[in-house]
Amino acid sequence: MKTSPQKIWFPAKTYGWGWGPPVCWQGWVVVGVYLTLMLGGAWSVRTSAQAPWFALYAIGLSAGLIAACWLRGERPHWRWGKSKKTKN
Repeated sequence: MKTSPQKIWFPAKTYGWGWGPPVCWQGWVVVGVYLTLMLGGAWSVRTSAQAPWFALYAIGLSAGLIAACWLRGERPHWRWGKSKKTKN
């Protein structure tokens, strides 16, 4: 039985380490939910006493985004760009 390869939502960056912008609608939904929850959490902070809770909230949301990129993206490693062969 053949298994189909997993569809990549987040491609690796061309330069550096990590992931680039999403390449399919599922990835964009993940990024949209992340931004919506982050902005909603920031809007709900009313006093400086709530700032540490927002920091924990933001760290948790960011960890979730990184987990989604790790599970549904290319494996990250340091990249120096696409190699271009020059003609002599």
